[in-house]
Amino acid sequence: MSENPKLDPQDINRCEADGPQSTLERMLIEAYLDGKGYSLEGLKDLPPEEARQLMKEACTYASHKLAEVESKAQFRQDIHYE
Repeated sequence: MSENPKLDPQDINRCEADGPQSTLERMLIEAYLDGKGYSLEGLKDLPPEEARQLMKEACTYASHKLAEVESKAQFRQDIHYE
């Protein structure tokens, strides 16, 4: 059985983009992990596959929440300008 590589610190930041929403995205990721009993810093102590799976879930959660925020903002703008 092949050995899993260690978690690359870039994996933790992979889904964070440079832009105005990156702070919110990081907060959402941290909130998701906290709800699961983990932290970004603590991921490095987990087995690599478990850490990657948690980050995948956290990034998906953050992405959906950001889309929800953007959708609500667009809806409000559409209503305001009608």
